[in-house]
Amino acid sequence: MARQKRIESSVGGGSRKVSLWELALTFTKVGMFTLGGGYAMIPLIDREVVEKKGWLQKDEFYDIVAIAQSAPGLLAVNISIFAGYRVRGNKGSLAATIGNCLPSFLIILAIAIFFAGYRDNYYVEKIFKGIRPVVVALIAVPVVDMIKRSSLNIWRALLAVGTAVAIIFLKVSPIYILLVVFTCFFCAMYFEKKNKGKEGGA
Repeated sequence: MARQKRIESSVGGGSRKVSLWELALTFTKVGMFTLGGGYAMIPLIDREVVEKKGWLQKDEFYDIVAIAQSAPGLLAVNISIFAGYRVRGNKGSLAATIGNCLPSFLIILAIAIFFAGYRDNYYVEKIFKGIRPVVVALIAVPVVDMIKRSSLNIWRALLAVGTAVAIIFLKVSPIYILLVVFTCFFCAMYFEKKNKGKEGGA
C-alpha cells in the first residue's frame, strides 16, 4: 500500500494516480511491438515502465523479472501481473495482463485466418529469417543487464555456470535445479535463524 501511494504521488512529478487505461495501453504497446517471446519483451517493458513512466525502480523491476522466471506460466504474462500489481494492485494486474496479451491474440488470430497459406512463401520466409538476429539481440540485452546488476561473487558465478552446464550438457530439467536451489536456500535460512537464536539465548 505504501509503495502504491508513492507511485501515485510521484508519477509525472505531481499527485496524479496512474489510470488503469494508461497501464493497459502501455502494456498493449509492448505486446504489439515484441517479437521473440517473453525475454524479448523485457527491454521494452523496462524502457516503458522504468525509464519513461518511472512506475518502478530498476532494481525492483529486475526483482520482478527474477520472480516471474521462477513462477509457473509465461514470462511476459507473469511480468505483467507483478508489475501491474505493484502499480495499481489487483486491478492493475488485470489491466496490464489484458493489455499485454490482447495484441498477440489478435495478431495470431489474423495469421491463422488470413496468412496461414503464405507461411511457405519465399519472401515471408526471408522476412522471418531477417527478424531472427534482432530477436537474439532483444533477448541478450536483459541477460547482460541482469548480469551487471546481480552483484556476482565467486559462489554466485559458479552457481550460474554450473546451472548452465547442467541444463545444456547434462540435460537436467530446470525444475529439478530450482527445487534443489529452493531447498538449499530454505535450509540455509533455517540454520542461520537457529544459530542466531542460540547466540541470543546464550
